[in-house]
Amino acid sequence: MSSLKLHIVAFDNPYPPNYGGVIDVFYKLKHLHAAGVKIYLHAFEYGRKPARELNQFCEKVFYYQRRNFVNPFIGSLPYIVNTRNSEELLQNLGKDHHPILFEGLHTCYFLTHPKIASRKKIVRMHNIEHEYYEKLEEVERNFFKKYFFSKESQRLKEFEQTLATADLILAISPNDETYLKSKFQHTRYLPAFHPNDAVTSISGAGRYILYHGKLSVGENDEAAKFLVEHVLSKLDIPFYIVGDKPSAMLKALAEQHSHIKIFDHLSTEQISELIQQAHINILPTFQNTGIKLKLINVLFQGRFVLANQLMVANTGLESLCTVANTADEMVRQIKVLMKQEFTPAMIASRVQKLDEMFNNTHNAVSLKALI
Repeated sequence: MSSLKLHIVAFDNPYPPNYGGVIDVFYKLKHLHAAGVKIYLHAFEYGRKPARELNQFCEKVFYYQRRNFVNPFIGSLPYIVNTRNSEELLQNLGKDHHPILFEGLHTCYFLTHPKIASRKKIVRMHNIEHEYYEKLEEVERNFFKKYFFSKESQRLKEFEQTLATADLILAISPNDETYLKSKFQHTRYLPAFHPNDAVTSISGAGRYILYHGKLSVGENDEAAKFLVEHVLSKLDIPFYIVGDKPSAMLKALAEQHSHIKIFDHLSTEQISELIQQAHINILPTFQNTGIKLKLINVLFQGRFVLANQLMVANTGLESLCTVANTADEMVRQIKVLMKQEFTPAMIASRVQKLDEMFNNTHNAVSLKALI
């Protein structure tokens, strides 16, 4: 029996796997390869260098320059789609008859193209993109960025109809599955792939609270500022904020409090160690599309997790977290949790639940069967 051969079109170079979407792509590559799939990876690049590390999981890796010179304010196509329309990609996809997995709506420029009409086409949705951009617009203060996010959200909502031509749509969260299935019956839930092979949480107590995320993303910047202004400023417990490109406003707010520190440019290993040693990993979010891979990471690696309802709703992970929705509730729960030790029984309960839902090996085998 011949091996399954698969094209994967990625919206970005997935190495290093150090932010949301590319984490899912990279560990999907790794575990599909382990399941015997021969992968032809096509990656759009814009700032990340070609990576030899990808060759161990792929038969071949193709790189395409993203067309960032396109005016983001004109045209009916979403900017994130219109800048990923390489003719070379279309030619390379047309050289055989293998199935194609498109990573994100971003990569679906050629989804309806006649040249690949007869192919099996699967789209992995990383978010409900128009809702994601709507939320980015809400928290953005720069007028031009705000206008772009608003326009992009409208264009993405219209472009979403393209998904009707896919053979299969893979939602990254139960919430997203509900939305997508209401429009496209050929939708299935496939849990996010992630870097954890086992739960590495340690029992006992830590001395600080941690928030981490890509701080250049408006939503994460807003969450960090909310925590500084309304939660951790009311306590004297050490609070670490970890993430690249913190905003000037976030830095200014943190500098007002000696117990609050920001760390940027840390390696994945350094971030993992901080997650593991923290007493509480705190993760509020202001939007509930997709799944926050940082939530999966802190449950595999950390002690107590304090999140709001939007972070955990319909994830199946609610029972593993302490939920608080307002600043006052968060302050109260922090005071309670800081007096508790994280126990081996709590770790055992995590192992059982996370292995059931987020086992990369099992999920790769399931994906292979669907393809």
